[in-house]
Amino acid sequence: MRTYKQLPVAFVRGRGATLWDSQGKPYLDGLSGIAVTNLGHCHPRVTQAIEEQARELVHTSNLFRIPGQEQLGAELIAATAMDTAFFCNSGAEANEVAIKLARRYGHDRHVKTPTIVVLEGAFHGRTLGALAATAGEGMRKPFEPMVPGFIRIAPGDIEGLNSLTSQKDIVAVLVEPVQGEGGVRPLSREYLGALRSLCDQQNWLLMFDEVQTGNGRCGALYAYQRLGVIPDVLTTAKGLGNGYPIGACLAKGEASSALRAGDHGTTYGGSPLACAAASAVVNTLADPHLLARADVIRDHILKAFGDHLANPAHVVEIRGLGLMLGIEVSVPATGLVSAALEQGTIINVTAGNTIRLLPPLVMSNDEAHQLGHSVAEIINQAPEIAA
Repeated sequence: MRTYKQLPVAFVRGRGATLWDSQGKPYLDGLSGIAVTNLGHCHPRVTQAIEEQARELVHTSNLFRIPGQEQLGAELIAATAMDTAFFCNSGAEANEVAIKLARRYGHDRHVKTPTIVVLEGAFHGRTLGALAATAGEGMRKPFEPMVPGFIRIAPGDIEGLNSLTSQKDIVAVLVEPVQGEGGVRPLSREYLGALRSLCDQQNWLLMFDEVQTGNGRCGALYAYQRLGVIPDVLTTAKGLGNGYPIGACLAKGEASSALRAGDHGTTYGGSPLACAAASAVVNTLADPHLLARADVIRDHILKAFGDHLANPAHVVEIRGLGLMLGIEVSVPATGLVSAALEQGTIINVTAGNTIRLLPPLVMSNDEAHQLGHSVAEIINQAPEIAA
């Protein structure tokens, strides 16, 4: 089914921050499979874990105990402020769990129509529940009627948020600490702190979608740890398996026991193989020096970008946190991705005119300099590209 407008390149091999296509051409990967291969391609520790587990056992069922799943759950809980975890296969699935958890939490409090507050500019996935929480009307309209039970407000509007306290059906607030598909737009510490305070006052659950911001992407295992605001529910996926599909919904406090036996399930989620991969990732990311690379690589990218950008007026704003970088441009963005591919660089454009860079934590300083230089050059050439 033609659900993707695919670019005419097929990658067949990868190591670290480099991919090679079927013709043997190398590419510097500034996208990491859209924030997935945070440890780079074929990271030796993850590869070894997958190989060893595949020789022993790939799948059983969640009808039985899975030791690797229990180990991964304990590792994630020890590394976060959470109490319990549910493992699934993707970020959208993790957000579906969070939505169901919030509704069950509401029904347990005798709320007739549990409602979740979400933000304009948000992206939470393409399954029906996650899509209903997502902001893009054009993305939602072909699949109406949408799942009800969501209120959408502007990000950063604390006054607007406070005005919702009169609505008695609200049970949770779901946000991305940095909006990814919405243009790499970080929510401020002040706003996140106000969210936490209001949720505490109203007995709402604060739920963070860290599918894209998590697993070292923003310079901490999860971005909330860097921002100093602890959620009640945390969803993650993408980089958790460094390319092997796995997602998780973690919860603390009252939220941690909202879902009971029979409320939710998964055939493949938390398999021995998926958990072996994710456990290798979590343990690798326990190294603070590796997490610190996020800001170092970012600085090298931006220094080279600034040094080689011919006209600063072509950049509207640079946003993000750690290795989640958005460069909003005033030049036509059509053709930027293809132009980058021509010169052997992989980037992405989101929200119409924002170059999104999501390089791996294993990128060298020289590679970071190369990435910044390359992005500046494609912007410098943008008028010719657009023509």
